[in-house]
Parts: sequence; C-alpha cells; structure tokens
Amino acid sequence: MTIEFKLPELGENITSGRVANILVKEGQTIRKDDPLLELETDKAVIEVPAERDGIVKEIKISVGGEVLIGETLFVVEPSETAESAAQKPETQTEEAAPESAPKTETEDKPEPKEEPLSEPKTPEPPAETLTPPAPREIKKGEIAPAAPSVRRFAREIGIDINRVPGTGPGGRISVDDVKAYSKLLNKQRALQSGAAAGVQAEALPDFSRWGETEHQPMNRVREITAKHLSYAWSTIPHVTQFDKADITDLEALRKKYAPRVEAAGGKLTVTAILLKVVASALKAFPRFNASVDMVKNEIIFKHYYNIGVAVDTERGLLVPVIKDADQKSITELSVELNEVSRKARERKLSIEEMQGGNFSISNLGGIGGTGFTPVINSPEVAILGISRARTEPVYRDGTFVPRLMLPLSLSYDHRIIDGADAARFLRWICEALEEPFLLSL
Repeated sequence: MTIEFKLPELGENITSGRVANILVKEGQTIRKDDPLLELETDKAVIEVPAERDGIVKEIKISVGGEVLIGETLFVVEPSETAESAAQKPETQTEEAAPESAPKTETEDKPEPKEEPLSEPKTPEPPAETLTPPAPREIKKGEIAPAAPSVRRFAREIGIDINRVPGTGPGGRISVDDVKAYSKLLNKQRALQSGAAAGVQAEALPDFSRWGETEHQPMNRVREITAKHLSYAWSTIPHVTQFDKADITDLEALRKKYAPRVEAAGGKLTVTAILLKVVASALKAFPRFNASVDMVKNEIIFKHYYNIGVAVDTERGLLVPVIKDADQKSITELSVELNEVSRKARERKLSIEEMQGGNFSISNLGGIGGTGFTPVINSPEVAILGISRARTEPVYRDGTFVPRLMLPLSLSYDHRIIDGADAARFLRWICEALEEPFLLSL
C-alpha cells in the first residue's frame, strides 16, 4: 500500500512556504530523517525530512510552488524491511536474525501499517499542558541526546534542542519530538497574544480603468515583511529622534585600522563600530533593551545584548542578529557581520540566526539620504537608522571648520521610552563616536 507524505508542522509561525528544491526522485529509496525537499519560508530555507523509510512513488509538487501545512507532497510506499531493521535495536537486545526469518508485527512494528506519514508519532498532550509547554530540565554540562540531523532540523526552525523533551529510549530526541514541542510553543503564543493582527487591508480600485497595469506576486520575504511591519506600525506608537555625530577623527582611525580587520576576514565599517557602541549604550539605558507585554502589562528587561542588522538582498530586507555583541571586539563583530551579510544574500541564513534580537541597526548611508524614520522591528522597542556622512561647516573656536558629520535617526516605542530618554540615548551614541575613549569610562 502507499501513503501520502504531507507537509508537517515545522516551526513557530510557519504555515506555508515555497518549494525551493526537490531533493528526491520518483522511485528513489528514502530513509527516516533523509531530507526530501528545501522549503523557502519567510526568511530562511528549511530542509523537510522524511518521517519513515520507503520508496517515493509520486511527486505531487514542483519547484516554485506554494505549499501549506497538511498539503500532500509525495506518495510513498513504506519499506517494512527497512523499518524493522531500524527499530530492531530498540525492541530487541539479542543478535539480529536473518532477513528471511519471519517477524511478528508486534515485535518489529510498534506503529500500525496504515498510520499516515504526516501524523507525528508523539502522542498529543492534554490541553492543560499546552500552556506553558514543559521543556526538559537542563543540567549543567548536559548535551541533549539527538542525532546531528535532528539537531540541524531544530536549528533551522528556531528551536533550542536542549529544551525539547525526548520520547525515545533514554530520553533520545527525534524529529517528531522537535515538531511536537514547536507546536506547543505555537499554541502557547496564540493563547498569550490572542488574535492580534495588523490593520485590515482595504480593497483597491480597478487601476486598469485608467491605463495598462501589470500584476506580480510578492515573494515570500516581501509578503512576510509587509505583514510584520504593518503590525508593528499599527501597534507601536513610533517617535523618531534625530542627531548628528562628528566622525572626522573616527573616520581617520577606521581607515588606519581597516587593513588589520580585513586580514582577519572582516570589513571595518561604521555599522561594525556601531554594534559595539550600541551594545554599551543598551547597558547604560536598559529601557532600550526591553520588550512590552500588553497582555500581562509588563516590561521585560533583557540582560543580554543581541543586535540585528538590516541587510539589503535581492529578495528583500533580512535582519540577521549578532548575538552577545557586548562580549566581542570590533574586529570579531566585523568578521561576523561580514559573514552573516554574505549568508543573507546567498539565502543561507537559518531562522535561528534571525531570532533573539533586542535592538536593530539599519544603515542606508551607502546608498544616500540625509535622514529617515526606520520602523521598529517588533517586539523590540527601538531601531537606529544611519544615513550618509557628509562634510559640513561646523562652528568651532570662533570659526567654521570642515567636519565629517554622520546623520542618525532613532525610532522608539513611546509606550515605555520618553522623548528625553531618547534624546539622551542618541546623544550618548554620538559622543561615543566622537570620543571613543568615553566607552572605557
């Protein structure tokens, strides 16, 4: 008999995706956890693994097509012999018998033959356990018992493998365990946030009445970005503070030490320097390193410093996150920034690499402009915009002198940040750029 392999639940807020690549052919034998296809979600490409052994009899999708959770992807003929061999170590301790020896279904096949491929083997927990999900207890120095393929899958969908409770022998974690835990997290978030959504879309007129038109579908990144920013703009009261930093001396230092950073594999840019400056500023102004929970009426202060950096790609804007920016040198930050920017443009970023940000930086200086009002990346509460530096006359000691001035724009969430705090925060950043020695003080 054949069974349908349907797109399973993959991770938090993932409801669909586009097929980026099909990794198997009709007639090919597959093993449990083998990658079957690459699925492009909002900002990452995820490998979807097989959930059992078998032979691919029919492929029902095509590259570039949109697929939903629960949609049939492949028709597969289960391989009972392969399944029995895979399960035997878990059900028997004696030496394996020859293939010709008959085995009963209860010995070698704990699951019934007709079980749909898309259904997880982990039993659904009762409703009362959905909020909150119960993660496994992590002991110091403990490593989660999971295969490399399972670790990779958890990493790609943004799940901490160390928090997943395993249902296998000795607590071993399977792909199904990761999916079940991700599903619980989704339900927990839904219960906490309710049915919050962005502004309701308004119907458009028929533009063809006035001339020729062309309709092009949004790519996945643009579609999710539009929804996320609409939500952020409609729920966060934005205010933008502007200032300018004199980076004349800093630019001379940047050019002087750029070759040293390039030798280490990075590129010494203003953005890389600002990563270090902003990390220090967040420690001095903790309200900018927080999130607002309107469901519980709480402010969540974070004691780690992860900073997202907007990267312009052919598919749209991606925001990889530099983790623990306060613990890294400017050279280390330059190298990491160069690496994640390359991965973003090559579509190799994982979801995990775009999660966990506390604050964002958007630099448009390489393109131009004198200033802009960046939109806050919810659930963060502030974002720093950088425009192109220009040489301007500055009045000093009774005369005008040419100085290189860098325009900065700080958008902030007025629910927890007041205007005076924003002005002090941005001026602190300006002074740190003008007098780098102040960072040490």
